[in-house]
Amino acid sequence: MKLKKHTLFILLALFGYLSHASYILIPMDAESQENHLKAYGVTYWTLERDLKVKWLLNYRGGSFLLPDAEIIQRECQIRGVSFEVVSDAQAEQILNEISSPSVNQEAVVLEKAPKIAVYTPYGKQPWDDAVTMVLTYAEIPYETIYDEEVLKDELLLYDWLHLHHEDFTGQYGKFYRTYRSAAWYIKEKKEAEALAKRLGYNKVSDAKLAVALKIRNYVAGGGFMFAMCSATDSFDIALSAENVDICEPMFDGDGSDPGYQNKIDFTNTFAFKDFLLERNPNIYEFSSIDMTRKRRIPKETDYFSLMEYSAKWDPIPTMLTQNHTALVKGFMGQTTSFTRDQIKSNVLVMGENKTNGEAKYIHGIKGKGFFTFYGGHDPEDYTHRVGDPKTELDLHPTSPGYRLILNNVLFPAAKKKKQKT
Repeated sequence: MKLKKHTLFILLALFGYLSHASYILIPMDAESQENHLKAYGVTYWTLERDLKVKWLLNYRGGSFLLPDAEIIQRECQIRGVSFEVVSDAQAEQILNEISSPSVNQEAVVLEKAPKIAVYTPYGKQPWDDAVTMVLTYAEIPYETIYDEEVLKDELLLYDWLHLHHEDFTGQYGKFYRTYRSAAWYIKEKKEAEALAKRLGYNKVSDAKLAVALKIRNYVAGGGFMFAMCSATDSFDIALSAENVDICEPMFDGDGSDPGYQNKIDFTNTFAFKDFLLERNPNIYEFSSIDMTRKRRIPKETDYFSLMEYSAKWDPIPTMLTQNHTALVKGFMGQTTSFTRDQIKSNVLVMGENKTNGEAKYIHGIKGKGFFTFYGGHDPEDYTHRVGDPKTELDLHPTSPGYRLILNNVLFPAAKKKKQKT
C-alpha cells in the first residue's frame, strides 16, 4: 500500500510538472525567505520522492529550484517556507544567467536524499546536539547509532554521518575537575566502561580508538563525515595516538606512556598537525588545536566570515558555504575554533575569524570521502553549558550558523564534480 501511494505521488507530481511546465523557486536570500532551515527540509522531502532538485549556488542566497506540483506547494505552506512559482521560460532564463561565465554562480543537480546517521550515546536527548536539533526542526529523518553499530560495520548503510560531541580519546570530555563527583558523570563513566567491556575492550580509550578507525575507513571509502565541537579535535587526537596511552590513571586505571607527546603520529590525522596535547587532567582542554582559552573577543564582535569560492570551478566548498550573509555570529564550545597554523595545508578553511587568527569551519578530502569540522556547540547559544535549556529553533528560523550544518546534509545528494582548489 505504501509503495502504491509513493508511486501515485510521483505520477501526480510529474503530471503537474509536464502539464504546467513550471517550477517552484525556494529563495534563500535574507529578504525573501521566512524560514531558511525548513526550506532544506522541503528540499530533502522532495528528493525522498525521487524528484530532482537544482541547487542554485550563489543565486539569491543559494536558492532551490523544484518541479512544480500542488503537493510540494502545500508542503511549503504547511512548513512556513517562502516560495515562488516560475514559468518554464522564467526558469530557463534564470539557468541561462547562472551559466554565464561572467557570474560566480552554478546550478548543481541534487539527485537522491542521503541516508543520515547520527553517532550519539544511547539516551541522549535531541537538544544535546545542534545537528539533531536542526534535523528535527527541518523534519529531515535520521537514525542514531553508537559504538556497537559502528564496530559491526553498519556505517556502510549510510551516506552521511554526524559525530555527536564525543570524546574519542577516552578522557570523558575532560570534565574530571569540575564534575567528577556529579551523579551524571559517574553514571556515564560506568556506562562507558561497561560498554567497552561488552565490546571486548579493557579500556574505554581502546574501544573509542577502534570506533575512530572504523569511521576513518568509512570516510576513506567514500562516506561523508560532519563533526562539531569536541568530536573534531578528539577524533584526530585519537587517530594520532594509536598504540600510545595518553590517558592518566583517573581515566583508564593506569599511567600514560612516558613522553607520549613525541610518540603521536600526525600523518594519521584528517585535519590537524603539530599540536600539543594537554597533559593536565584538571584542565578542560584536549590540545593546542582549540582556541577557546586563547580567545580575546567580546561576544558583541564575535563573528566569523565565510570564504568565497568559484561556483563553477569549486562547487563543493561553494555548496558548503551557501548563506544569506557572509558574516556569521560566533559561538563557543569545548572546542570553539581551530588554531590556523595547526591545520594541514590540504584542508580548506571555509570560515575564519581573522582578527583572532582562528578557523571556525573547515573541510577536507580523505580517500574517496569528505569531512567537515565545525567548531562550537550551538550556533544560537553563545556559551552553552551543562544543564542549560535547549535552543528553540522556532525563534531562529533564519539562522546562518545552522544553515551551514544543513548545507552539509544536502551535499551528498549532489552530482559530484572534481574540486579544483
